[in-house]
Amino acid sequence: MLIIKSTWNDKKTFKLLPITSEAPFVECLYDPESDVFVAISPIKKTSLHMLPKLDDNGDPQKTKAPTATGRMMKEERKTIETFQEYYIEDHESIDSIIKYVAVNPDFDYKQFLNSQSV
Repeated sequence: MLIIKSTWNDKKTFKLLPITSEAPFVECLYDPESDVFVAISPIKKTSLHMLPKLDDNGDPQKTKAPTATGRMMKEERKTIETFQEYYIEDHESIDSIIKYVAVNPDFDYKQFLNSQSV
């Protein structure tokens, strides 16, 4: 996987992108706001999600009043297939994963990590 500079929620960060079909992850990214490294596996799982209920035109249906979650659109529970995600908070573990999967581990990704030392 290749480490690149990126932006997440208007903050500078880094991502890992697969460069071969044998890559262990679909994508990895570091969220500087929550100080979490997310690794998205190619393994798929089926899970339930609340999604906007759509009208005949494909637009979300609006509600007259906010729902219990504060949203102004109707929602329905759907079963969808998603990729398995792993959330890593420990900087030493992040470092280990990067050293194991990155083809350019000398990339200075530590500049994007929050103040904890690795």
